[in-house]
Amino acid sequence: MNTDACIGCLLGTAVGDALGLPYEGLSARRAAKLFPDTSSHHLLFGKGMVSDDTEHACFVAQALIRANGDVGTFREQLARALRWWLLGLPAGVGFATLRAIVRLWFGLSPQASGVFSAGNGPAMRSPILGVAYGHDPEKLKQFVKASTQITHSDPKAYYAALAVALAAYQSATQETPSADSYLPALDELLAEEDAEELQELLQHAARAAANNESVADFATDIGSKDGISGYSYQTVPCVLQAWFGSSGDFASGLQDIIRAGGDTDTAGAIYGGIVGAGTGKAGIPARWLSDIVEWPRSVNWIERLGEALAESEQSHTARCPRYFVAGIVLRNLVFLLIVLGHGLRRLVPPY
Repeated sequence: MNTDACIGCLLGTAVGDALGLPYEGLSARRAAKLFPDTSSHHLLFGKGMVSDDTEHACFVAQALIRANGDVGTFREQLARALRWWLLGLPAGVGFATLRAIVRLWFGLSPQASGVFSAGNGPAMRSPILGVAYGHDPEKLKQFVKASTQITHSDPKAYYAALAVALAAYQSATQETPSADSYLPALDELLAEEDAEELQELLQHAARAAANNESVADFATDIGSKDGISGYSYQTVPCVLQAWFGSSGDFASGLQDIIRAGGDTDTAGAIYGGIVGAGTGKAGIPARWLSDIVEWPRSVNWIERLGEALAESEQSHTARCPRYFVAGIVLRNLVFLLIVLGHGLRRLVPPY
């Protein structure tokens, strides 16, 4: 694995998540009124924090390091991380993910814990899987399916996650990834699957990108009228439309996603993971990184996690970087208060 790709994917996920978080759930019109400057963080006096999107990506990276290429071990490690994560009182857990983790706590296996949903959880976890195993299509499928089944059993969630993983792999390995190279590769990857609807949506995304449509307009075209929805067959096409049209420019595509409104933190995180895998840390605006205030899983810790993941391909002795685990509950309580403050802010003008 390429070290720059691993680091860039995880840091890109964090930046997309943090920058998009204050806009989550807002319509494009309201977002433009409340936070017209999409080039800055708006969560806490010009600073940003990450949500479950980044946390799950990090759990996947940790599970990959500990699994040493074994998909069964990976599945167990990721399920274990999600079980304990819920006890840390995270804010804003997706309903499908919440139900699945409760099922894990009640003893269901990771293969049977997922609920029938095509939400975004698996897609937000999959860019780093593409970086790790995109070179081996069969292994990639195994790991993406293992990650998906823990929380989501609808095959659409798996197909969407696989599409994201392939995009991250192509971003990391091709000098100029494009829809022309991506779509045939995806068709081959999904050849034995019933994924025609997703394939048609992504062809539509490629045409929209070629016509320089905004993400907001494209989202409306595919039925997501109040911004990017939490349904993976709407989120993933919107993210890939932005990727197809961005020419590897991290900032322009991310800001276009944020301006569309809706599930902006998850869509931003997926986009950031895909594009960051290609640009590395150097291609992510430095101010967006430095203005993320996180503890105990800091930006520096995330970078060290990316380094450890890259090292794990060559050495079975690679270890996940440590952090102050007991600090998670305190951090989550502070984060919850900030999120509640944003909720109150939305009750007052401008509308």
